[in-house]
Parts: sequence; C-alpha cells; structure tokens
Amino acid sequence: MRQNMAGVNECFSIGSIVVCKTCYNKEIEGEVLAFDPQTKMLILKCPASNGRPTLNDVHIVNLALVSDVAVKKEVNSVPEAPQSLNLQRLNTRVRNQVEEKRRLVTSLAAGVSPEGQRLFLAISRTISEVAWQGHNIVVFDQVTITPPYKLENIKGNTESKAFMHIRKVVEKHQKDQAAADAVAQGSGGSAPVATGATSSPQ
Repeated sequence: MRQNMAGVNECFSIGSIVVCKTCYNKEIEGEVLAFDPQTKMLILKCPASNGRPTLNDVHIVNLALVSDVAVKKEVNSVPEAPQSLNLQRLNTRVRNQVEEKRRLVTSLAAGVSPEGQRLFLAISRTISEVAWQGHNIVVFDQVTITPPYKLENIKGNTESKAFMHIRKVVEKHQKDQAAADAVAQGSGGSAPVATGATSSPQ
C-alpha cells in the first residue's frame, strides 16, 4: 500500500482504489473516477450507503482538506474511452421533464377539485394534448371533461375514437382511484390530495 500526504503533488490513475482520511478523521475508500491535479479534486466511486448493490455513492474529495492518502490498488492500464452521449435523447428527456412539470403546476391551480387535478395528471401521463379551459379538461381539442369529472361529464362526439379512448382512460382512473381509496381506508389513512396555488387555470 503506497501512502502519501495530501500536500504531495500526486496523480491517481482511473480505476485505482484509494483511501482518504479527511480532517475529521473520516475514511473514504473508493475507486478513482477522475482526478484534477491543479485543483487537487478527487472523485471516488464508493459502495452505496443504503446497501443496494446496483447503486453507488460518489464522493468529491478536496485533497487540500485530507490529512492522508493511501493507494490500496493501483491500476496502470489505459481506461476505455467513455461512450459518447446521445445529446438528442438527453434533450428530449429534458423537454419531456419540463413539460411534465408545467402540466403539474397547471393541474395544481386553485379552484380545481382534487379529483380534477388527479384526473388531469392521469391523462397527461399518456396524452400530451391535454389542457385546462377554465375548470374543464380539454383533450385533443375534441373531448371536454367538466366537473365533477365523472364518466357522464365527458362531452364530445360519442362516435369518435378520441371520445372512446378518453372514456376508457377516465374509467380506468376511477377504478384505480377507488382501489387506492379502499386501501387507504383499510389502513386508517386517507388518499393523497393535491394542494392548490392562488390563481385559476387559464
């Protein structure tokens, strides 16, 4: 085991196993993911603190605040080049997440009942063309669901595919909600209720 004080200008190869003792006498042991000799920042991958084998903790260690460093296992082989990032997929994921948050904020607007909020979220998980029109939920610009958001409150062309599809979505949501309410009542709790903001949906 090779030991060095933190003040030594050391280089750590990726994949090596390093143990650091912090100024609080806490030991951090892990695999080197990256090291910047100029800033003396060391990134270590360690076993997950929650014990799950599929996860890892990542520590960013400032060697200026470390009293001792020990290399338990040094790797001298050249690491494989990292896989290139699929930027298009990442951008799509970001846009989807932003859109999901926007729908969530919209659905939590004041004046809409908790049932309306839950139904709106349930529809928006699979259909992007859903919006508020006052207190009404409008889907595909063809189907409107009015309070109190039951099957009989679905308005539109009853022969259209959009109407029949939305009816199935609402029916499934009601069954799932009834089952969730039954479980909550059986456990002595209550079903979750979304809270509202101060403005009405546009």
